[in-house]
Formats: sequence, C-alpha cells, structure tokens
Amino acid sequence: MRRRLGRGDLPAVKDVRHGLRELLRRCGSQSSADVAELLTSELVTNALIHTDRGAVVTAGVGPAGLRVEVRDFTPGQPEPGRATDESTHGRGLVLVQALADAWGVRTHEVGKSVWFELGGGQV
Repeated sequence: MRRRLGRGDLPAVKDVRHGLRELLRRCGSQSSADVAELLTSELVTNALIHTDRGAVVTAGVGPAGLRVEVRDFTPGQPEPGRATDESTHGRGLVLVQALADAWGVRTHEVGKSVWFELGGGQV
C-alpha cells in the first residue's frame, strides 16, 4: 500500500486506515489490525499536524510481518511526548513505543521516515 497525503489532509487518515485494513485482510493478517490501524493513524496524524509538506505512507506485509512507514519532508527528529491527563497531544509516539515490536526514525536528505513493525506471529 502506498498513499500520498497533502498538507493538513486529516480526513485522509480514515482512508489510510481502511487501506491498511484491506491490505491486512488480503494477506490474511487481521489479528492485529486494530493495533496496526491505531499506530498508523498516530504516525500519519503526527506527520500532517507537525509538518507542512504532506506525507507518504507505505505499508507491506512480508514473512517478518507488517511494516508501516510514514515519510514527511521536514527536518527534525520526533520525540515521544510527555502527555498529561489534560493534554490532547503527546501520546502518539508513546503508543508506538509501547505497542510496536520495533520502531524507529530514518533520516533522508529531505525529511525523515518514522516506521513501525508488528511481527509475523502477531499480524
């Protein structure tokens, strides 16, 4: 799956979730679809809110499981937030850290990709 999202296109997050669920259904890997959708939504929303040039979402399922990558075109490293009970921000990367089997950030000449993986036994 590959989707290009325009700057601030938050309604597209729903379409990305549906596309991911369809990918997992076609691959017979639906057991962790809810977690995959949640983490993907968080990364896509972060990219669209905290950058100003849109994002590209790629997802694939292979022998090792699911890998989702969200690339933006703005420099800077994302950091897991420190949300308070009253805060509506700062939980996205904390969720990714807690629920993904692996995650990270890869820098590009222009921008970065934030990715996560869910293992084959869990997807």
